Amino acid sequence: MSAVILETRSLTKMYRQTTALEHIDLQIEKGKIYGFIGQNGAGKTTFLRLVTGLAFPTSGTLALWGKSGMKELQEQRKRIGCMIETPALFPTMTAYQNMEVQRIQRGIPDKQVIEKTLELVGLGDTGRKNVRNFSLGMRQRLGIAIALLNTPEFLILDEPINGLDPAGIVEVRNLLKSLNKEYGMTILISSHILEELYQTASEFILIDKGRIIEEIPEHELNERCKRHIAVKTADVQKAMLVLEERLHTDNFKLMPDDTIRLYDYLNDVEKVAAVLSDAHILVTGLSISGDTLEDYFLGKIGGTNNGKSPKS
Repeated sequence: MSAVILETRSLTKMYRQTTALEHIDLQIEKGKIYGFIGQNGAGKTTFLRLVTGLAFPTSGTLALWGKSGMKELQEQRKRIGCMIETPALFPTMTAYQNMEVQRIQRGIPDKQVIEKTLELVGLGDTGRKNVRNFSLGMRQRLGIAIALLNTPEFLILDEPINGLDPAGIVEVRNLLKSLNKEYGMTILISSHILEELYQTASEFILIDKGRIIEEIPEHELNERCKRHIAVKTADVQKAMLVLEERLHTDNFKLMPDDTIRLYDYLNDVEKVAAVLSDAHILVTGLSISGDTLEDYFLGKIGGTNNGKSPKS
């Protein structure tokens, strides 16, 4: 069993009469990349602020590496790197100077870590250019660099690819995967760009109206979203035998509701229907099914949002 880095129990946060988070029970395990998904106001950023000590819970418990006391939590947070909301940067300073300020504040003795980290996020050649002249994407990269300055064991990023062009998004994705694979870094990413999270995360956490509504691993999500022909019939066993013998495929699966999911012949539904008919099997339902990633998430969090992705 993987070691638990973060654990919350009945974690609740209220702002006056508004409940931002309600009874959050969650475990983050070492060595995984988590995608944290929810609409605007769902509670994602509030949760990240509680974990990083930028806010305090109204009730419930939060533990990091098994430690939950206030002083202990502050000590454990030194093992975390984070970028919450917009990176706090000094606009009249260079990228290097911003990093140097952070290095001194955190008491990191090694100056060489600055150049190494800037190179890692693609900002090694910015020279004397002030941050105020950076693009939004460059500022995001610098925010990620600052989060990585202390070589954290647990990296928390809130909308890390905001403002990046397609090439920059791919670079950040590869960087996060590399940090996870080579250093065993645990990563929690909050984002509304679902397709990008899908290509990065190994675990997904869905939050809606301050509550965790689902935790799902990548392989299970793939299964639920996979396109297939849904076959419904009263004679399930005979239908599966016909699919195997006459269509020469075993790429199907029987679901708990007795629907057969056939993952082949997606472009030739008529052939599937004809083969089952020739075998005198009464088919009560035959259709292409399977959600897109956005359909699945939007369906879970309760609304199509006019076809748009959930916003962070």
